[in-house]
Amino acid sequence: MSLKRRTVIAAGLVLAATAGAHAQAAYPDKPIKLIVPFAPGGNADLTGRLYAEALPKRLGQQVIVENKGGAGGAIGAEAASQSPPDGYTVVLGSTGTFLVSPRMTGGKPPYTLDSFAPVALLNTSPMDIVVNANGPYKDWPAMLAALRAKPGTVTIGHPGNGSTNHLALLQLQKALGVTFNIVPYKSNGPALNDLLAGQIDAVIDQIPASIGHIRNGKLRAIAVTTARRSPQLADVPTLAEMGVKDFSATTPLYLMAPAGTPPAVVRKLNEAVVATATDPAFREKMAGLGAETEGVALEPLLATLRADDRMIADLQATGLLKVD
Repeated sequence: MSLKRRTVIAAGLVLAATAGAHAQAAYPDKPIKLIVPFAPGGNADLTGRLYAEALPKRLGQQVIVENKGGAGGAIGAEAASQSPPDGYTVVLGSTGTFLVSPRMTGGKPPYTLDSFAPVALLNTSPMDIVVNANGPYKDWPAMLAALRAKPGTVTIGHPGNGSTNHLALLQLQKALGVTFNIVPYKSNGPALNDLLAGQIDAVIDQIPASIGHIRNGKLRAIAVTTARRSPQLADVPTLAEMGVKDFSATTPLYLMAPAGTPPAVVRKLNEAVVATATDPAFREKMAGLGAETEGVALEPLLATLRADDRMIADLQATGLLKVD
């Protein structure tokens, strides 16, 4: 190869690298699409919209929410995993969305944890069991008595197979030796609508999605799933308090970008989310919904997700988590 040709190639590589670095430094220079892989009205949707409202202050660009529900979040997550890895399409979801739902297909998973570049922890939400205020179950002991007397007759909804809510129900059944009539939905919103209409007996839900209905008196929370009581529902006992030994379940919501997204872009997004999550005014908004926020750096975030992925793989291998 001639010296002239080598010089031209080298110059081209330098220009390409410079252009790529400039593009990352300029990020973002257009609106960012945030896929919420659930229908409007649920915990994930509420969280996504609060962040979409707050992040432009840190990023200088609009964040536009697109709801793409179905299959416990798998449809929206798969769409995000196949998007260009440039930081302009991101997706939020829970442990269930990213680690469980793709395993529920019965065939080759449409995506795995390696299909994403983890960006940030958005919040952590406690769950509650809610009933219609005018329904037959006034408290958890009444529901538990019905479960023991007539297994499979108490209908309870959750926002999708593979969701953290679904996993919590499976764990609860195992701990108590009872059987619910479990009804899956595409998100919290439709499940709550059926509960309000008296079509089902209960919903296991994230507190941010149900607390408005609790406050207006249409729904009643009969138990919370966390180790300690929720500040938003201080008068509602935990399942552990009511005899479910060592029971605790929460829902973390993560932000993910497609695998291959430049590290500088991922880090910029992480820093924007951490700054937002630790802002006192934003924390107060999330607390009003019943969720907690904290800033988590990329390295411990990835370690947590890897550990959860191994745990869920073990559940599947032992048959506790069954595919459809």
